[in-house]
Amino acid sequence: MKAVTITQPGGPEVLKWAEAPDPVPSDGEVLIQVAASAVNRADLLQRQGFYDPPPGSSPYPGLECSGRIVAVGAGVSGWAVGDEVCALLSGGGYAEKVAVPAGQLLPVPEGVGLDKAATLPEVTCTVWSNVFMIAHLRPGETLLVHGGASGIGTMAIQLAKAVGAKVAVTAGSKEKLDFCADLGADVLINYREQDFVEEIKAATDGAGADVILDNMGAKYLDRNVQALAVNGRLAIIGMQGGIKGELNIAMLLGKRGAVTATSLRARPAGEKAAIVAAVQEHVWPLISAGHVRPVVDRELPMSDAAAAHRVLEESGNIGKVLLTLP
Repeated sequence: MKAVTITQPGGPEVLKWAEAPDPVPSDGEVLIQVAASAVNRADLLQRQGFYDPPPGSSPYPGLECSGRIVAVGAGVSGWAVGDEVCALLSGGGYAEKVAVPAGQLLPVPEGVGLDKAATLPEVTCTVWSNVFMIAHLRPGETLLVHGGASGIGTMAIQLAKAVGAKVAVTAGSKEKLDFCADLGADVLINYREQDFVEEIKAATDGAGADVILDNMGAKYLDRNVQALAVNGRLAIIGMQGGIKGELNIAMLLGKRGAVTATSLRARPAGEKAAIVAAVQEHVWPLISAGHVRPVVDRELPMSDAAAAHRVLEESGNIGKVLLTLP
């Protein structure tokens, strides 16, 4: 097969479309003929040498894909050769074939094309596990999403609105904020021009956000705690703004707040399977009914993964960047 290989840590130019060994499914796994994958910020970190795949995982980037099952390993039930699926991966999505544990498979949702289904596993699993399974966002509460126009952000807006929450977002341009509004966001904050702490308090009569989904990490830590409501929950899923910050414990105690931080890639297979099952139960019906949809900024050939990485590095996307195979 061919795969996007990382020739050495560095910029997008180190990504090369090259021959690679075919993967072989182990017990409990299936082999997928990949139709498409999608770009996540973790892929950029891996390319730069900062985020190695978990032991035993594919060395190639790509944390999600869609395609057709072409082989089924021993011990797999409920899936067959020819099934159209999308999958949550530990790596290897930027390739013509990938092996994946059966517990991380999802059927392609009704009404979604096979290629676009590749944009769903990572964002739905990240948002559902953090915002709903951990932070327990409830109807009537306020969710603040940083990076509202990102793949994660566009999914978080839709899912939160679908359960009856109020949604505030930050983004860096009017175009991105307008798109978030079209998806249902209620409070629009341009982080280049406005202080999100002041804006979220103004929008909630001084209360603050019940749940904050944060991709920035250290840079926003103190202000996120300031922006929390009493009994608020801060869910950190990224570190675009650095890895070390100062936490005001007194403020957190006063708000009876909670701070959680998770990554999806390194979780044990059993935990991933539980998240995938919850997504299929709760999110897939919303997608099939048309209440939630994948948001695709652009499609590029997988062999041009370097160009896709440049788009994300420049924050030039609204929604996901899709990598497709012929």
